[in-house]
Order: sequence, then C-alpha cells, then structure tokens
Amino acid sequence: MTPDEIRAAVERADRSIRPHVVETPLRRSDHLSRLTGAEVLCKLENLQVTGSFKARGAANKIAALSAAERARGIVTASSGNHGAAVAAMLARFGGRGIVYVPVTTPKVKVDAIRGYGAEVRLHSNDSGEAEVFARAYAEVEGLTYIPPYNDPDVIAGQGTIGAEIERQAPQADVVAVAVGGGGLVSGIAGFLKARKPKIRILGALPLNDHAMLLSVRAGKVVAHADARPTLSDGTAGSVEAGSITLPLCRDLVDDWMLVDEDQIAVAMRNFMAYDNQMIEGAAGVAIAGLLNLAAQQPGSVKGKTVVIIICGARIDLSKLATVIAG
Repeated sequence: MTPDEIRAAVERADRSIRPHVVETPLRRSDHLSRLTGAEVLCKLENLQVTGSFKARGAANKIAALSAAERARGIVTASSGNHGAAVAAMLARFGGRGIVYVPVTTPKVKVDAIRGYGAEVRLHSNDSGEAEVFARAYAEVEGLTYIPPYNDPDVIAGQGTIGAEIERQAPQADVVAVAVGGGGLVSGIAGFLKARKPKIRILGALPLNDHAMLLSVRAGKVVAHADARPTLSDGTAGSVEAGSITLPLCRDLVDDWMLVDEDQIAVAMRNFMAYDNQMIEGAAGVAIAGLLNLAAQQPGSVKGKTVVIIICGARIDLSKLATVIAG
C-alpha cells in the first residue's frame, strides 16, 4: 500500500465508521510541553469506544463483511484490545465471535472481551503464536478471520486517527506512536504523509519486546528471541510472517525509540498525575519515546507541534498499583 492508497482507504473508512466510533479529543499537555519545549497535543484514544483505538479498525473491517459472514462466525487473535473491539462491533452489527488471546493477557482485557459477548480461548504466551493458530482454525472451520493489524481494512480504520489529526491540528510536525504489529502507525503515517510528506513519525517500542523494530532492521519478519514481560502488553508479541505492516513501518516511520520499563512507568504515572487521564502501558511507551527523542535530539521537537497517540486505557488494577507505587 502506498501513502496515496492508504489516504483513499482512510477517507472511505472515515465515512464508514463514523456512526460507530467517537472523534476523540486532542488536548494540550502543559506538563509534556514544558519538558520537551514543544507544543505537545495528546490524541485521547483512551476515551475511544472500548477504551482503545482498536475500535476503529474492527468497525471498518466488520462493516465490510456480509451479515452471513458475521452470523457464521468471526475469529480473531489479540493481546486484548483488538479482541474487545471485535467483540463490541459484533455486538453492534450482529454476529458471533471467538477471540484467541495469550495466557498472559491481563484479566481486565479478557473480561472486556467476554463482557461484549465473544468467546475467549487462551493459546500460547505470545500474541503472534495466537494469531497463527487462530488464522489456521478459521480456515479449517470456514470462518472469517480478522487480523489485529495485518489487513488493509484494519489499517485504514486505525488511519482515521490521522484524518482527525489533520482536521484538529493541521500544523502538526511530529506524531509519536507506540508500535506493536504496526497497524496503528501504518494507517496514521500513510494518511498523514500523503497529505504532508515532511511530517515526521516516531515509532516507540518497549526495550523488553520490540519484534517490529528488529524486523525492520533485519528486512524480514524476525522474532524477539529474548523478549521479556513489559507493561506495554498491548504492543507485545511477535509479528505475523508476511505482514503488510513491515514494509509500511520500514518506509513510513522516520525515527525509532526504545524505552525501558522504568521509563514507561514514569511516563504513565506522570501523565495520570498531570494530565488526569487513565492510560495503559502502550500509551506510556509513546510518551516515553517522545521524551527520549527530546532528550537525545532536542532540535527535532523543540518549538514544534507534536501529537502523541494515547492509544488505550485498559490496565489491570494490580499493574496500575505497581505503576503508581513507583
């Protein structure tokens, strides 16, 4: 997919999903603006339907399916948020769903999926392995599989965030995004770069688990062999072989930043304290990535308008307590 192709797909998605998602606020962070010397605006996808940006991609994909396909059954795999989004949209459109999640998925995310009416099945401790299993199961059973990121409709749905940024802050110079499988950053970057080629995209990942960055550097999908647990469970796990997001991330992301667990926790804690918003670990990754970029390359952000994607809000209370306690 080229940026122009993504732009066109995002524009179609923006019209299609509007009745099913909210246009989230873009709010200035005084605290982060002071720390970075930039005008920092936060795109609050933590306030999105189901508490995460994933509702956008799920809505766009499910809207494109027939009633018969939805009734026969949808299968997906997820580290949590995508599964909840698919379940929620099936509840709206009608249909039944099976969601495979790693055994390490936070309980709050598993409960959310079940709460929307989908069946949860546990598989492996890696979201990438769950994706492979779920896709194979769907094929054998003759059911429709909805990837969490490796799908043009899903990417276009996530890219509607870029369309909203263009409307809300056309002056944006930099956009900071947490990266897992790459669907979110691919959609946003593809749309915005088609409109404004000089805009810079920062991809941020946890040091403990950053398969996409390793894959970009290798030029092919590779596993993060020594991956460790991370607060950013929403970005954790391997990348699906042959994913269309790999070349998009390679071509569209200008800067990459790795952040450690202490940096993620501090970013989360301070954002909740100063900006009064509940966020999950993946959102903390994007914040911490921007802070690292500002410290290492101050000229890249100082005096510029920066948008951070605050991608989600679902976090287990036990994990939240650990973050707050420091």
